[in-house]
Amino acid sequence: MSHFVKIAFAIGAMLLAGQAATAQDFRASEVRGGIFAHSADEPGNFFGVFNTERLQDVNVELLFDTPGLTDWVTLGELRPHVGATLNAGGLESMVYAGVSWTVPVFDTPVFVEGTFGGAVHNGNTNGTAIAPARDLGCSVLFRESASIGVQMTENASIMATIEHASNANLCNGNRGLTNMGIRLGWKF
Repeated sequence: MSHFVKIAFAIGAMLLAGQAATAQDFRASEVRGGIFAHSADEPGNFFGVFNTERLQDVNVELLFDTPGLTDWVTLGELRPHVGATLNAGGLESMVYAGVSWTVPVFDTPVFVEGTFGGAVHNGNTNGTAIAPARDLGCSVLFRESASIGVQMTENASIMATIEHASNANLCNGNRGLTNMGIRLGWKF
């Protein structure tokens, strides 16, 4: 069974476990896209923290409304997502899926968001990666991210995002991959 199929089954089981949403309840609600610095945890030229020379990833993400899923939380909203972070420099790219939890900060246009899910990547898994490539140990990884953003209009938002993917020491080799950048969102 392919890694893509395993992730799809895991996400599907997670969504179906808590609700029986009808097909009309499950719909695309927002698209996001932006640019990330690849392996942003490598020392860089921006105060020794952020390596601007690694701005080589493009991120795109689609979020979905599932009203029954948001019933699980009293603050904010839970939405399933699918996305991809694609590297233009020949390093690791990944496709991912999971659940996003978006929480408004008081009565302001500011929001924070955390996500958790899984990813499949095209990076090295056999311990022979040569820097700047990373040995990620497994083809299927856990993926989580955090964002802080501003809802600029009813439809448009901007957010700073950091994403991390690793195998949680379940496979040999676990360098992990941390990307960081800025994204724009558009709600339908």
